[in-house]
Amino acid sequence: MATKIFKHVQSTVVPLPIENIDTDQIIPARFLKATTREGFGNNLFRDWRFDGEDNPKDFVLNHPTYSGKVLVAGKNFGCGSSREHAAWAIVDYGFDVVVSSFFADIFKGNALNNGLLPVQVSDAFLAKIFDAVYADAHAEIEVDLENQYIRISSTGEQESFEINPYKKACLTNGYDDIDYILSKKELIEEFESTR
Repeated sequence: MATKIFKHVQSTVVPLPIENIDTDQIIPARFLKATTREGFGNNLFRDWRFDGEDNPKDFVLNHPTYSGKVLVAGKNFGCGSSREHAAWAIVDYGFDVVVSSFFADIFKGNALNNGLLPVQVSDAFLAKIFDAVYADAHAEIEVDLENQYIRISSTGEQESFEINPYKKACLTNGYDDIDYILSKKELIEEFESTR
């Protein structure tokens, strides 16, 4: 199943300055019964968003001040179990980008496979993003995948980020792994004809 084409995002930010957010906090295990990707956004950070009686808690996703397609989190985001549902929940909620100063490797792979761009920045730049957002809740972040930079719109400060070239090609073309192989059909046929 092809994902959406991703090249550039400019958006306000949802700040979540908590370190070591694990996949069970992102999507609790009791919500992993479905096998399709839809509906998981309703339970994103469920135990942080709601109490045992489904009353909203004082949590950033319940706060009308913050919204946007970019989630900015503390260091070591996506640690814990390898559940792909964590990426599904973040995408289904409406985020296109997660920014942190470190991602768990399995989460990073799951995110990229599901059209969610994990942007890893330095600790210093992450702090600047939080400062900008807390100074102005409407501050925007620009993420340019093609040129591999993230910029704080209000200050113009930016930092480059790394991404696997194959995953970049998939995101910028809206490919999943099969679509990517099919896009190379002529090259494959040409190679086969020489065997």
